[in-house]
Amino acid sequence: MNLKSGFFDRRAKVQIDHNDFHAADILAEELLLNIPSVTSRPIVFICIGTDRSTGDSLGPLVGSLLEEKNLQAFYVYGTLDDPIHAVNLAEKLKEIHTKHVDPYIIGIDACLGRIKNVGVIQVGNGPVKPGAGVNKELPAVGNIHITGIVNVSGFMEFFVLQNTRLNLVMKMAKTIANGIYHASLLSQKQSWNDLNWIEEEKTN
Repeated sequence: MNLKSGFFDRRAKVQIDHNDFHAADILAEELLLNIPSVTSRPIVFICIGTDRSTGDSLGPLVGSLLEEKNLQAFYVYGTLDDPIHAVNLAEKLKEIHTKHVDPYIIGIDACLGRIKNVGVIQVGNGPVKPGAGVNKELPAVGNIHITGIVNVSGFMEFFVLQNTRLNLVMKMAKTIANGIYHASLLSQKQSWNDLNWIEEEKTN
């Protein structure tokens, strides 16, 4: 849980209302603008959080939804069955870097923010910083990140997380998972088009 990213990360972020009819498509487009299109680097999504807290379950919910979609273009870590959280984050990152050479990583996490931004999905450059809002020294995750503002920051934040509506978190998780799935399909198509263009250039 990146509790206070909505307040303290001043880098430009793209903000998407999860209720927007085109939210998944917008998210897919933003991902494709950032993910290398023709590269040997594996594209890895790391979904951070725990199902022991409703508000912090966004990441593993996204991971489980993506696992069901059986993505071909991307790798996904962090699910309800095998979550990545504060206790095992460093170990899991080490394991992922052992499995994949120079991965391009997208970190996914829940966060708290201003009341007007609850329900907003953010896409930003640089890593997500789990535990930053509760003074935990945890590794930063990702070349870029996706965060979902699940509730309001500022007071009794652990209590707020425990009392976050699962309905909202589930809707946001579905939107994020659908966006990533659309991006995976478009990424495969884009890669084939780029490779065909390269081959045509070689033969001309």
